[in-house]
Amino acid sequence: MNVADLMTRDVMFCTIHDSLNSAARIMWDHDCGGVPVVDDEKKLIGLVTDRDICMASYLQGRPLAEIPIRLAMSPKVITCAATDNLAMVHRLMRVYEVHRIPVIDDGDRVAGIVSLSDIVNAARVDRATASKNGSHASEIAATITAICRQRVSAASNGASPSAPDAVLAGAIARAPRAAKPSSRKRKSP
Repeated sequence: MNVADLMTRDVMFCTIHDSLNSAARIMWDHDCGGVPVVDDEKKLIGLVTDRDICMASYLQGRPLAEIPIRLAMSPKVITCAATDNLAMVHRLMRVYEVHRIPVIDDGDRVAGIVSLSDIVNAARVDRATASKNGSHASEIAATITAICRQRVSAASNGASPSAPDAVLAGAIARAPRAAKPSSRKRKSP
C-alpha cells in the first residue's frame, strides 16, 4: 500500500502571511491537528500544529490574530511522496515522533497529508485484510508505541533516540525527500 492510497488530498493550508487565527480556524472547520504553511508559490515551507498555536498564545499572551504564523510554525518539515510505501511513513513517524506528514509533489507543493489516524482508520475499514495480514496491525501498534515511548522518555530524562533509531534518522535526513528533524520543544517564539 502506498501513501496515495491513504492520504487526504483536499488539504487546507495557510500562507506565511497569515496569522495563527487563520490556522486555528482551518483546524476547527476541518477537524485537523496540523496545517501546512506555504509560500507565495504554494511550496511547503512549514507546518503549524494545534500545540504550536497553544504554546505561542500562552508564551506571547496575545490574541491569535496578532501572532504571525511564522513565529509558531516548524520550518523543518518531514515529508514524503505519494509513491512512498507505508513502511517508510511508519519509520518517519517513529524516528521524528510526528503524527502527520505532508505529501509533496516534485515541485515541493503540497499534494496531500497522511496522518497516523489515516493509517489506523484505513486498517479498521479493511479489517479482513488487517486480520489476514497481522503485520500491518503490528506496524501501527509499533509506530504508536514508538511515538509515545520516545516522548515520555525524552521528557523524563532528556534521552536521545536509540542507536538504531539514530542511524535510521541520519539515513532519512540524507534522503531526497526528508528534511532535517525539527525539535518539537520550543523556546519562546
